[in-house]
Amino acid sequence: MQFKPVTHVIFDMDGLILDSESGYKRILNSIALQHGKKYIPEVEKRILGTTETDTAEIFLTELEIPLSTKEFLDIYHKQVAIELQHPALMPGIEKLVTHLAKHNVPIAVATSSSKEGFTVKSKNHQHLFKLFHHIVCGSTDPDVKNGKPAPDIFLVCASRFPDNPDPKQCLVLEDAPNGINGALKAGMQAVLVPAKDIEPDLKKATLVLESLEDFKPEVFGLPPFDI
Repeated sequence: MQFKPVTHVIFDMDGLILDSESGYKRILNSIALQHGKKYIPEVEKRILGTTETDTAEIFLTELEIPLSTKEFLDIYHKQVAIELQHPALMPGIEKLVTHLAKHNVPIAVATSSSKEGFTVKSKNHQHLFKLFHHIVCGSTDPDVKNGKPAPDIFLVCASRFPDNPDPKQCLVLEDAPNGINGALKAGMQAVLVPAKDIEPDLKKATLVLESLEDFKPEVFGLPPFDI
């Protein structure tokens, strides 16, 4: 398959940079069990990559849990602050980010997380996050009107690079179908590294990889890894 060359790379965070999706799964499982419900894979797939408000609405509606969005988010935020203080980095991410930064490839993060959630999860990995030109936190950024799978966050993220690249010049790296759909709607190519236990739609993503350790920058016209 022929891929188009790109000049800028946009990274999702949860499940792509940070191994945090297992923590979110524990939190949502716990809330579901408290109400006699089960957090099933079909609901998890719909939630992956969404903003906090969308997460709440999908979760509460699909599982028929009698909490308001505010009540849910109050519980959720307290649990995030406890569960997600020390997420590990995903395989291959440090090598890729440091390589692109070394070669002056403009990179940024487009996460559905809130600014507060980002601060909690990223605090132990500042050496890596400081290499990104900017971070867009979709749950709290006023310019992001609609969460993934809408294209808003990716278009906002691209516009904040100093040279405001055309979407066609941007490559998105994602772990969630919602993110892939949003990136494609934004007119960008999108690489999917699927979240565990989630059956991806392999037809939509530009490229599907088992791990970022398998990513070859040169296939998208980016500098190859140093031997």
